[in-house]
Amino acid sequence: MSNILVGVTGGIACYKTAYLVREFIRAGHNVKVMMTKKAEQFVGHTTFEALSLYKVLREDNTPTPISHIDYASWADICIIAPATANIIGKINAGIADNELLSTVLALTCPLVLAPAMNTNMFHNITVKENIKSLKAKGIHIIDTESGLLACQTTGEGKMAEPDVIAKKVLNILNKEDIETLHIENDLLKDLNILITAGPTKEYIDPVRYITNKSSGKMGYALAEEAYKMGANVTLISGEVNINSSIPNINFVASAEDMYNAFLNHFNKADIIIMAAAVADYTPDFQHNSKIKKKDAEMELKLVKTKDILEYAGHNKTNNQILVGFAAETDNMEEYAKSKLVKKNADIIAANDVSRKDIGFDSDNNEITLFFKNGDKRNTGKQSKSDIAKIILTESAILLSL
Repeated sequence: MSNILVGVTGGIACYKTAYLVREFIRAGHNVKVMMTKKAEQFVGHTTFEALSLYKVLREDNTPTPISHIDYASWADICIIAPATANIIGKINAGIADNELLSTVLALTCPLVLAPAMNTNMFHNITVKENIKSLKAKGIHIIDTESGLLACQTTGEGKMAEPDVIAKKVLNILNKEDIETLHIENDLLKDLNILITAGPTKEYIDPVRYITNKSSGKMGYALAEEAYKMGANVTLISGEVNINSSIPNINFVASAEDMYNAFLNHFNKADIIIMAAAVADYTPDFQHNSKIKKKDAEMELKLVKTKDILEYAGHNKTNNQILVGFAAETDNMEEYAKSKLVKKNADIIAANDVSRKDIGFDSDNNEITLFFKNGDKRNTGKQSKSDIAKIILTESAILLSL
């Protein structure tokens, strides 16, 4: 017996959701329902309360101020049927302007959407991009059917039948439906993705060097996920301690080495992601032998390295997307926005490296994405692999526009 949370949004197909609830109950599961105001214009909440024997989570009648947290924590899986174009767009954007959407943001269980809308809406490029983006984030989308729609036209966009939806949801719970569990692997198919990762080493002498604190985990997560999504990945990496399945890794040492390797692949790249921690300065002179310790103080003169991100920003074409990283300890948003403009990037992924629970050496991160058009998106704390999927998806969407 599992706890199934059913979301109902404002489409004519929501009358079918009553049958869906009954399917789950017949299979022996607990069901709770949440509804938007628009949904209640089609089907009353009392119908679902009579079927489920639980109070419906509604916008104007929440049992407690944190009911959305309670419902989200209770659920083993959540299915939204019908999922309108409006709700799909809002979920993709992370908007939470009603109880249902607030609950969705608080979910830690699998989320399944059963879209339903007019054919023209279903084929709208923005709707298509939203669905593609949600798939890439690991949200399960149940395919629509073709048939006679409420607008008396025939075409795609019809919500799947309740028994089909129920079977898909229960298969996901049982981890049997491989087709619905996989992330859309061909999202970046045949695109050329250039990624830099890890630190550089700026040698003072053969045994001493200046470097940046970087494990390379974020860059490698980006490369691995891009590879899984069908991209042709070129990874330029400093020295790291990571096992990788990426077939094309160019290992480099210094910032100059990374710059030269970058130039070899830059023009062919569709998406460029600069996740490496490249040293800003390098010694003006490298000693050929080890410097011996002396009583007197030692002065070390440093000179600026080449700014690879700035070069990429000012030399990229309109058919290339550039993503830079900003690892900050304070004033993160201010510095990230400034970097976005100065480097002419399309996206800056900023994170607070003063936090001990994310960032350097951690398997988790929390990124705020700043976009050239002024948009901003926070990922919340997630695994670096999941954040990589978000960055890659947003980059692919920008490239397709």
